[in-house]
Amino acid sequence: MAAELHVELVAADRSVWSGEATLVVARTTSGDIGVMPGHQPLLGVLESGPVTIRTSDGATVVAAVHGGFISFADDKLSLLAEIAELADEIDVQRAERALERAKSDTDAAAERRADVRLRAVAVH
Repeated sequence: MAAELHVELVAADRSVWSGEATLVVARTTSGDIGVMPGHQPLLGVLESGPVTIRTSDGATVVAAVHGGFISFADDKLSLLAEIAELADEIDVQRAERALERAKSDTDAAAERRADVRLRAVAVH
């Protein structure tokens, strides 16, 4: 059996995804990081961006994450996000409208959130 790590992706308002994985890729303030079983312990600050989880059964789960923290120790990875949405939950038309609205309002934060949501769907 391949080595696995237990992953918990939690948003401020709910548990978004939990399960076993072989690889998780996330964006931190230090850059993109890939975590596999046996990785050195880490604690980092999440940047807004897609998080990609390669599950133990070979599937891929993608989530749009907006801020938070990542920690890893003893093959347990926690992603504690301010906001997180699975790609399957994202309404593409609504995200596109939000992106256009944010651009016209010159709201950089809203534009970044909408862009991350659309990138998560594209990766998925």
